[in-house]
Amino acid sequence: MKTAIITGASSGIGRATAEAFLNAGWQVGLIARRQDRLEEMVTQFDHAIALPGDVTNPEHMAQVFDRFAKQAGRLDVLFNNAGVFGPSATIDDISVEAFDAVMNVNLRGMFICARLAFAQMRSQSPQGGRIINNGSISAHTPRSNSLCYTTSKHAITGMTRSLSLDGRDLNIACGQIDIGNARSELVQDLILRAQEVDPKAPVMPTMDVADAARSVLHMAELPLEANVQFMTVMATQMPYIGRG
Repeated sequence: MKTAIITGASSGIGRATAEAFLNAGWQVGLIARRQDRLEEMVTQFDHAIALPGDVTNPEHMAQVFDRFAKQAGRLDVLFNNAGVFGPSATIDDISVEAFDAVMNVNLRGMFICARLAFAQMRSQSPQGGRIINNGSISAHTPRSNSLCYTTSKHAITGMTRSLSLDGRDLNIACGQIDIGNARSELVQDLILRAQEVDPKAPVMPTMDVADAARSVLHMAELPLEANVQFMTVMATQMPYIGRG
């Protein structure tokens, strides 16, 4: 049985992806802070393992990854997904504390989890595995008033490229999925923020979060001799190419 850890697994893209993996017969470790939601998923799926915790806590994450590896036997895939959007504002209205909070989750948290997954994949036998980082359309083309989020996602692209290079000789593949406007709690929050500013503003186009989840599963199920380095999956009508 293939094994995976998914961070941010209690809602949105993370939850949809966890359900897609579980329905495909994977054993999945579910990392998120909301333990009640994880336990709910465990009651629905035989091969789900609840791993409540905060991705920004390196000591606790080390315990979580070790627990999963011992229970599952190995780690084939990490979907490095947990993230937050942060303030919707221009830079002069963003506090240093708010900027740090987004970097702590979106960059430092993803570094912590990638580091632990890489070490596990390097040491296990047979050696290797796959790390899939959740980037964003904003890793390429930002939306307005998204400085914290956009900065973090540009950094994740650099992390993905470096991990791909460093893992090449260890049979550790790394890819990045850039998702645009899947109907998650994060996107719903952005829609509500826009409507508060302008109630007459058109609602942004979105897509079913399950479509993003299937895309992650496709990346994960490839043999290690093949890798999707970067994938973009997005709501067809959203302004990405030439986005203003």
